[in-house]
Amino acid sequence: MILEPLLPTILSVRRIPDADPALLRAYGADPDRHRSLGLITADQDDPVYVALDEATKHSGVDVVFARSFWAGAGSASGKLSGEVLGVLAATDPAEIDEGLRAMIRCLEHDACFYGANDDGSIAVFPHVIPSLGRYLSRESGLEVGSPMAYLVAPPMEATVALDAALKAANVTACKIFPPPTETNFAAAWLSGTLPDCEAAALAYAEAVVDVARNARQL
Repeated sequence: MILEPLLPTILSVRRIPDADPALLRAYGADPDRHRSLGLITADQDDPVYVALDEATKHSGVDVVFARSFWAGAGSASGKLSGEVLGVLAATDPAEIDEGLRAMIRCLEHDACFYGANDDGSIAVFPHVIPSLGRYLSRESGLEVGSPMAYLVAPPMEATVALDAALKAANVTACKIFPPPTETNFAAAWLSGTLPDCEAAALAYAEAVVDVARNARQL
């Protein structure tokens, strides 16, 4: 099975080296520990969450804000909005720069959705993180350095595929996001050994493709 990558588009990247304390607090930062912010928007939300986690592996940044926008990039509020805003915070602006560079590398070369049918109208995110950073470790409740399968698809496809993934490998669902998410998808985070996470992600992708090909089955 070969899936066509649907690469995310980074829409904006900005740094605020000396943010106002009121702004820091509003976005979840601590003015006693943070002074600088790094902001990024893109047209795919889940790859950005993976990239935010990646930033914590390469820099002393904290992820203080990460939010998807209702209905997704197709209903964006503006040209640069996309479907997600991620915000990093740190004391040193150089740490922000390094964190943003790590995010850009991840979005350009690692984390993306894939087309599950011929015209790409059905997308799947069967992503495996070999070693969690501080952000997704905090969100998932898993240890830093743990593997995790990060699985996303549209509602019907995701429901059938999650069942297949859980039965395909010795994995545990640490978090399930039933439909609709903010972008009208569904998702799950699965934990296990790296080979088991990879097997679960493969089974998930295969099941999404199968539903795309056989939408009605009795």
